[in-house]
Amino acid sequence: MTKYYTRACNFIYGKQAKSLIKKKLALPLCGNNLIGFTSLEIFFRQRKRVKSKIIKLEHINKLSKIIQFKVKKDLKKITTKRKNFLPYVNFSSPTIMGILNLTPDSFSDGGKFNNVKKSYKHIKDMIENGSKIIDIGGESTRPGSKSVSVKNEWNRIKKVLKNFKKRYKTTCLSIDTRKPDLMVLGIKHKVDLINDVSGFNFDKNSLPQIRKYKISKVIHHMKGTPNTMQKNPKYQNVLLDIYDFFEKNINERFPKDKLLILDPGIGFGKTLKHNLSLITNISLFHSLGFPLLIGTSRKRFINQISGKHDSKDRTGGTLASILYLLSQGVQIFRVHNVKEMKQGILVFKKILFNQ
Repeated sequence: MTKYYTRACNFIYGKQAKSLIKKKLALPLCGNNLIGFTSLEIFFRQRKRVKSKIIKLEHINKLSKIIQFKVKKDLKKITTKRKNFLPYVNFSSPTIMGILNLTPDSFSDGGKFNNVKKSYKHIKDMIENGSKIIDIGGESTRPGSKSVSVKNEWNRIKKVLKNFKKRYKTTCLSIDTRKPDLMVLGIKHKVDLINDVSGFNFDKNSLPQIRKYKISKVIHHMKGTPNTMQKNPKYQNVLLDIYDFFEKNINERFPKDKLLILDPGIGFGKTLKHNLSLITNISLFHSLGFPLLIGTSRKRFINQISGKHDSKDRTGGTLASILYLLSQGVQIFRVHNVKEMKQGILVFKKILFNQ
C-alpha cells in the first residue's frame, strides 16, 4: 500500500504573493496572503521505498483520483488560517517563545537564572525584547541528562510559576515538564501551554490527568529519552516517520483536541543529517493543520556545520535557521537570545514582505 504526503513549496512573498493569490495563480500558506506557494512536492511511500515529485498547482487535476483526493484534503489544511487559541499570541505573525531554565545543568544556561530575583529580571527583559511566550522549565533535557524527582523539579520552579500571572498579565505562560503532577500544578497556577518534550510519553498518567482541563499542548517528537536519544538514532525516513508520529498522535490520542502545536524536536534523537532534512522540508508539517513550534537555539547541529567558526551563544547559526524557518511559514520559535532574534526577524520580515 502506498501512502501519500503533500508539501507546499516554491514560495513567494509580499506584494507578489498577494497579487498571484488574488489571480488564483498561487495559494496562501496558513491563510497568510503574504506567503504564497505555486507548487507541491508529493511524497510516495511504499514500505521502505520513498519517492517524490514536484508539480505545479494547475496540474493537480492530472493526478490519479486517489492522489487527488489526498492532495486536496491536505491543501485545505495547508491553506487554512490557524486559530489563535493561545492568549496574546497571533499565529499570523512570527512568535518568540523565550526560554527560562530554572536548572543547574541545562546545556546552555544551566545555573544562570535559577535564582528568583535573576529569574524575574530575565523574564522582564525577554518580554520587553519581544517574547510573547515564556517557557519555564525545572529539569534539563540536554543529551545525556537524567530525570529529577517531582519534588526537586517543583521546588525549582514554584516561586516563579506561582507569581508569573500576577506580574506578567498579558504574556502567555508555558511549562516545560514531562511530569503529570507538575502539569496539573501548572494549570492550577494559570499556565496557558504544556510543553512536554516526551510527547506525553514519559508518564502514562500524563494525558489522563490533564484531559479534563481545556489546556493547549505541544506535541513534541523525541526518540528515546534525554539520556539515550543521541545514541545512534535511526529512522527509515526521518521526515515521513515524524509526520506519521504526529498524524497517529492527532488521530488516536488527541482526536477532538484543536489546541495543539507541533514540534519535530530538532536535536532530540537526531543526527545532523536528520536535523537538516527536517528543517529543509519543514513545510510538509503544515498539511497536518496545526501551528508549528521549532527550537534550534544554540543546538549542536550549528557547531557541526560551523566547525571552527562556532561561538559560545551560536547566535548567528540560530538566527540563520530561524529566518529560513520563518520563510517556510513556521509560527513559533523557542529561543534563548530574544533580543537578537527579534531584531533579526523584524529586519528579515521587512525585506521579505517589503511592507
